[in-house]
Amino acid sequence: MQTQPLKIGTRGSELALAQARETRALLMAAHGLEEQDFEIVVISTSGDRIQDRPLSEAGGKGLFTKEIEEALLDGRIDIAVHSSKDMPTVLPDGLYLSAFLEREDPRDAFIGRTAKTIHDLPQGATVGSSSLRRQALIRHMRPDINVVMYRGNVQTRLRKLQEGQVDATLLANAGLRRLGLADVITDLMGVETFPPAPGQGAICIESRMGDTRIDAMLAPINHEPTRCALMCERAFLAALDGSCRTPIAGLARIVGDTIRFEGMILTPDGVTAHSVSDSGPVCEAEALGRRAGEDVRKRAGEAFFEGWG
Repeated sequence: MQTQPLKIGTRGSELALAQARETRALLMAAHGLEEQDFEIVVISTSGDRIQDRPLSEAGGKGLFTKEIEEALLDGRIDIAVHSSKDMPTVLPDGLYLSAFLEREDPRDAFIGRTAKTIHDLPQGATVGSSSLRRQALIRHMRPDINVVMYRGNVQTRLRKLQEGQVDATLLANAGLRRLGLADVITDLMGVETFPPAPGQGAICIESRMGDTRIDAMLAPINHEPTRCALMCERAFLAALDGSCRTPIAGLARIVGDTIRFEGMILTPDGVTAHSVSDSGPVCEAEALGRRAGEDVRKRAGEAFFEGWG
């Protein structure tokens, strides 16, 4: 029995709380602890509060982590649980990603109100998404479709869909599964034609560097293949200076001792896309991701990125 409960910091959405509870359950099983040995601390973030404009206009990914990281740095919480795809590539001094839980299915889920797949949507149909990557991929795949900004948590987006505000939307399959909402999915998007966001489907844990007690607690729940894949994907993002303002897709998969990476960058209008693929030893995951990012940046040319800022 611990003398003080381990404080787990998280956003307050149903999905964020589900991810915090999943982390707690793994730690309980790994160390023979009880629920009362933990406290889930809900922290409101700027990204949750800003609902009137795209996050790309308000500051990007860090809006979902800033307040949680402040609580971590000043000791109000012991660990922070995040969706990996929300994490900026540069973290505050003194913090690091100390563990990754085993990745869920990284695919995007299509949820259609009147059509079961994106191909079945009639010409001029309206699809809602807040992700610049999804918006660009939809336009790339179906230039005739009307894509609109679509903010809110999972439940809000599903309600807007039912109300008829849009004909369809896309959400992370992993998040829907964690919420027990897989039954709303009408199609799953193949990663070859609709590649996911770097980090999609993976929960990561952030903690303070040098906190040996926390490091020891987290070590048994870290899933090393997921960590290696995410190091590759995050290195790809970093090489492209990736943020919420940039339509970037990337997925690393480990087969035996080999890591295989496939990435894509798009213009926001979906008209132009550049793909990259590479593979190498798992121990070189980070270098491979960085190389893939540098390669696709060089092939696209600097002019390609001018509309991203």
